[in-house]
Amino acid sequence: MAAPKKGRRQSAPGKPGRSLVFILIALVALTGGMFLSGNTTPRLGIDLAGGTSITLQAKDEPGQKKSAINPTNMNTAVSIINNRVNGLGVSEAEVQTQGEDNIIVNIPKGTNEKQAREQVGTTAQLYFRPVLTVASGEPTPEPSASSSGKGKGKDKGKDTADPDKATEKGDGKAPSTPTATPTSQGRAVTDGLKADATPTPKASDKGSDKDKGAPTPTPSADPATQALQKKFTELDCTDKAQRGKVGDGVKASDQTIACGKNSAGQWEKYVLGPAELNGKDVDDAKATINQQSGAWVVNMEFTSGGSKKFSKTTSKLSQQQQPMNQFAIVLDGEVASAPSVNTTLNSNAEISGSFTQESAQDLANILSYGALPLTFHEQSVTTVSPALGGEQLHAGLIAGAIGLALVIIYLVVYYRGLSLIAIASLLVSAALTYTLMTLLGPAISFTLNLPAVCGAIVAIGITADSFIVFFERVRDEVREGRTLRPAVERAWPRARRTILVSDFVSFLAAAVLFIVTVGKVQGFAFTLGLTTLLDVVVVFFFTKPLMTLMARKKFFANGHKWSGLDPKRLGAKPPLRRTRRATGSAAGPVDPKEA
Repeated sequence: MAAPKKGRRQSAPGKPGRSLVFILIALVALTGGMFLSGNTTPRLGIDLAGGTSITLQAKDEPGQKKSAINPTNMNTAVSIINNRVNGLGVSEAEVQTQGEDNIIVNIPKGTNEKQAREQVGTTAQLYFRPVLTVASGEPTPEPSASSSGKGKGKDKGKDTADPDKATEKGDGKAPSTPTATPTSQGRAVTDGLKADATPTPKASDKGSDKDKGAPTPTPSADPATQALQKKFTELDCTDKAQRGKVGDGVKASDQTIACGKNSAGQWEKYVLGPAELNGKDVDDAKATINQQSGAWVVNMEFTSGGSKKFSKTTSKLSQQQQPMNQFAIVLDGEVASAPSVNTTLNSNAEISGSFTQESAQDLANILSYGALPLTFHEQSVTTVSPALGGEQLHAGLIAGAIGLALVIIYLVVYYRGLSLIAIASLLVSAALTYTLMTLLGPAISFTLNLPAVCGAIVAIGITADSFIVFFERVRDEVREGRTLRPAVERAWPRARRTILVSDFVSFLAAAVLFIVTVGKVQGFAFTLGLTTLLDVVVVFFFTKPLMTLMARKKFFANGHKWSGLDPKRLGAKPPLRRTRRATGSAAGPVDPKEA
């Protein structure tokens, strides 16, 4: 007797209304979130929405004896550029090689397209250089002999004046620990740098003029330094053309000049020393929120070799006065950030300042993905029209509509009244898929491309298959002679196992395909996996509860010929219940005539 009771508990109908209310609340919440986010359509990929295609040509570094353009370095560059672009949230961006020395970058049209184009163009090596001099980004006028405050040379005056000016422009925020030094000399996103380290004693103020003035180019220096000083004086960082030529032909071991923005968003120019570290010395960089201040910061982690170099460099910088206690993070001749140092830093460091989320992530991406093994020049930039993709999408939607229509016709002809449950389930599944795709656009940068559309079309068959499995199990129970309500509850456990196994196989295939492929094929795999999960949700929380409610209606319970559950049409056996025979004599009354 225990086994039948256990079976009845497993097949108990429960309260189907609760499940339907749950799925209704989920639909309303997702739809409301979609409208509140301001995005009512999915984000489209480059093949559907258009975008930008950039061709980069690889160049060897100046002075190299052997060419570094080889398949290994090109593939490494593709990986770094892909991480850099997609790190900005430009999902479905395609990065691939073309020929021996070209890389093609396709960026879909979107909110971060402009920012991604800027970072794709900045393909030079990432360097950490000590700051020697900083001044306003405009050309420096020649000082007169009677100018006050200039001291022995014009550069000394710049070193003294500009920090005061930058301090006035800064945001006035000071780090909460004594190991940080606020500065506004760098980009607007950076005011200081700090780390958990023991402070290194600073040099005394006596003799600081000697320390501060020694590295600064002076008119009495050698010809190379004089030439650098002339370039620095004439450099106009407000001119984009001049900024683009600043880093051309500069080696890591050379002193150089560079441009960068201060905290007020104004251009400043720098004289920088030889590179102490490069991008390969950075192990990782992430934009996070400081738990104490609640402000956005960038956390850097260095490799073992990079930690030693960074510790040695910051030890020297911490004993200097501003601006010579700063190190510039330079990418393609532009100073991305120039934090100051007043303590020796080791393997971990935190860059803090007036960051926004976007600017912190921007700097973290530069630090993480800035070290390219080659120098690249932008060969061409073209705009991709969505016209061809639109035609393909139109054709794909027509194919999907035809397939959906054929599925519905089959359901109506074969399952009749049950097709209403299947069609309602398909509509719920479609609504959930659309809202989730729309919300996943801004959330994880999911973009809908042609392969993703194909994945959604394939999902129609997967969803319809689940309904068919359930319906056939119910009809098998009716054929055995059971009434509809117990037939539904007995059929569900068996159908449930089959549906879960089938969906697990589909999801596993989608997951493997997503992991082992790249580019647009991942869009197909992601959509297939998403719709497979939604199929489980819809069948469990909508189709089964709705079937339980319909089984209580006379139209289905009495086996109407249009219900799809007509016992005669299904070839049902006689009812399982049998009348109990009399317990008395097995023989009936004797006919008097026979007696």
